[in-house]
Amino acid sequence: MVHVQRNRAWRIVVSVLVTLLVAAGYFAADINGVMPGPLTILPAGKTSPAFSGSIIDAKSIAGPADLDKPIDKNATEAVINAFASTAGLGNDFSLAVADADGKIVDSRAPDTPREPASTMKTLTALAASSSLDMGSVFHTDALLEPVSAGAGDARQTTLTLKSDGDMLLGAGASDPNHINGRAGLATLADQTVAQLNKRDISRIHLQYDDTLFGAVRSPAAIASNNVGNTNFTGISSMAVDGGRQWQGAEHDPDLYTAYPEMSTTPAHDAATVFASLLGQRGIGVEDDITAGKTAKTARRVATVASASLAEVMAFTLRHSDNTLIEEFGRLLALKNGEANSPVGATQAVKARLGKLGVDTTNLTMADCSGLSEGSSLEVKTLVEVQTHNLKAGPGAAAAEGLSVPGLVGTAKNRLEDPDAAGLLRVKTGSLDQVTSIAGNVSRRNGGVLAFAVIVNNPQDYLAAKNAVDAFISALAGL
Repeated sequence: MVHVQRNRAWRIVVSVLVTLLVAAGYFAADINGVMPGPLTILPAGKTSPAFSGSIIDAKSIAGPADLDKPIDKNATEAVINAFASTAGLGNDFSLAVADADGKIVDSRAPDTPREPASTMKTLTALAASSSLDMGSVFHTDALLEPVSAGAGDARQTTLTLKSDGDMLLGAGASDPNHINGRAGLATLADQTVAQLNKRDISRIHLQYDDTLFGAVRSPAAIASNNVGNTNFTGISSMAVDGGRQWQGAEHDPDLYTAYPEMSTTPAHDAATVFASLLGQRGIGVEDDITAGKTAKTARRVATVASASLAEVMAFTLRHSDNTLIEEFGRLLALKNGEANSPVGATQAVKARLGKLGVDTTNLTMADCSGLSEGSSLEVKTLVEVQTHNLKAGPGAAAAEGLSVPGLVGTAKNRLEDPDAAGLLRVKTGSLDQVTSIAGNVSRRNGGVLAFAVIVNNPQDYLAAKNAVDAFISALAGL
């Protein structure tokens, strides 16, 4: 059984490598650790345990990608009709299938705006990835103000913890093997203490600078779908593990098995962890950790760097992380001169998509993630984003983190036909009355396509979800 599973996995990986490198320049080998990158989340020179052991002969399950290969309209119509006839689906759905050039081959209600849920993230991902420097990193710094004389001539000073957006800080040492925790506060503490010792400083006041994203950190309507605070916390300039509070539970930092409650004070929490680490290393830290703005006279004495923005985007899409995608929207707003607010972020996304030629007619963004009530769009917009992902060029990071049904991400178990595993790259969307998927497909006959399907208010949610899974599986055979 193990041999059969490995054989199937290896065949899938090789086919993905062949088709995706040609179609869109995807780093498909990342999926199984053959090469380092954001999909594997493995360092160079290491191989995923899932594919360890001897290498066996591979067999392709799809031909070389052909961006010009036409799609049979009759076959497409049959697949769509099978989906539309599902009992319990209801009538509130839209879908579209397009070729590599974005020409829609067949569709149902493509111009009707519907609530997209997390497929909205694909818009933000493309807009941000095509504008930001995705090879850059976040830096988290310890900055020291000039020493002043205190009571009894004791030498004391203020140390400021400041980051330019790393919400995936680790509480331990910097971890080169993971995206989450690539920059570690323990490593920052080691560097900081070494510098404090050189200056004969044994006691400090610690403050943290969390002013980067202004006063409004959360979209106005996001609370309604964030019951228990497990789906979102307001963006901040820094956080440990995205603000998730695991309460000591063991977990792989890059592969969540649950979604615990999230802190509402992630920057303060990061500063508290840093203070504890300093104390463990012999530095006295005053009890009143405060929020404040970094003094102009402060000088950096230590720094740690995150994973690249491309890797963070892959992590974001793989986990459908609402907070991180909202942060990417805000970073885009700051770069492009929009307001430093949730509204500014959505405006920045729309503006950037317009410049990329994506039709945003009837696009309403209550946020950048799709979690808030009030968002709506046409499936045509989702399809155009995926068509863009089929081409090499700006915004490649928006495609690299998409889930691969049958293998990895939120769609790992969303495939009716196991033989189609590895041929699709998708983003799922799920809310109480929404099930949706948008993505692109390496077809078995060598062609490619882009698609999107949204179901709102199904009569039977499970039946609708299963129908979506069957629909996307069938697309590989077109």
